[in-house]
Amino acid sequence: MDTSIFISKNFKPKEGRIVCESPSNIALIKYWGKYGLQFPINPSLSFTLSNCKTETSIEYSQRLKGQGKFDFLYDGKTKKSFENKIEEFFERISTFCPYLKNLFLKINSKNTFPHSSGIASSASAFSSLAFCIVSIEKSYNKRMTEQKFLNKVSFIARLGSGSGSRSISGPLMIWGENEFHSGCSNFFAVNYNNKTHKVFKNYQNTILIIDDKIKTLSSSDGHKKMTDHPFLNDRKNQAKKNLEIILNAISIGDLEVFIKVVEEEAMTLHALMMSSNPPTVLIKSKTLEVIELIKKFREEEKVPVCFTLDAGPNVHLLYPENYSFKVIKFIEEKLIYYCHKNSFINDKVGLGTKLL
Repeated sequence: MDTSIFISKNFKPKEGRIVCESPSNIALIKYWGKYGLQFPINPSLSFTLSNCKTETSIEYSQRLKGQGKFDFLYDGKTKKSFENKIEEFFERISTFCPYLKNLFLKINSKNTFPHSSGIASSASAFSSLAFCIVSIEKSYNKRMTEQKFLNKVSFIARLGSGSGSRSISGPLMIWGENEFHSGCSNFFAVNYNNKTHKVFKNYQNTILIIDDKIKTLSSSDGHKKMTDHPFLNDRKNQAKKNLEIILNAISIGDLEVFIKVVEEEAMTLHALMMSSNPPTVLIKSKTLEVIELIKKFREEEKVPVCFTLDAGPNVHLLYPENYSFKVIKFIEEKLIYYCHKNSFINDKVGLGTKLL
């Protein structure tokens, strides 16, 4: 792909303020392993979420001589580890957003959910940051169409967080080249706008906070473990096969097949980590106990609820909206005791990033 289409003209914005919010997303087909500059080894499919989100504001002004590039506050406090990531991010996008060299940015960011605990916080953080940055450009480029804007936001977000490319719109997003959905790319995510059965239109996602501590392995380090993984080629083939199967299930409303693929993908993600060198275990004993209870509940009550996991111990329950009462009752009666401070988050599919 010719990435020059994402290079903007250099202009000199005066000053202004942009505020936006961007949700996290939960992968159904997992992205695990990358090459080059944030390219995925396999295509992924995700539900965009609604309530688990990052709000970012950027106040921008002309940069004075000797002034730094940005100030960054997370929840009103400085955070050095975040500053280093943002510095690297700005280096990566400098070619595509040359106007940034003229600006000083005052960035404020806050989450509605625990950071670095297995919910894709980097996805919502970098997608919201990218949305703000490209919004500055769009305000000066009246010829930028909405689709070109969204593609560039996803492209830019990807350079900070691969999964961040999928948080731009929704409810379903695909990132990575594949033969099952036209227009897909390794450079940015696209909205899955093919036929989607009505049962998936307002799908629910309840997140059980098994552990709210920061992960012992960052996602970036986790992806590196796939480079020489003994099951790398098998994983590529599995992901491709599962993507085809789940897209068909989504089109016809086949919940049984949907559940099978989603849970297989979740367990594969952690199996890949546990079989890497050195092995890494991010799930907890409580995670496994909760999974077994979910399976038992589904079988006995005939409720089409399934689990998935991100790169952490927390459990995501996915289910149709009309089963919400039964699932929440099940959580409050059986699962809440496994949650840190009895905490869980009710979420649902959403439509992506937006200006505030």
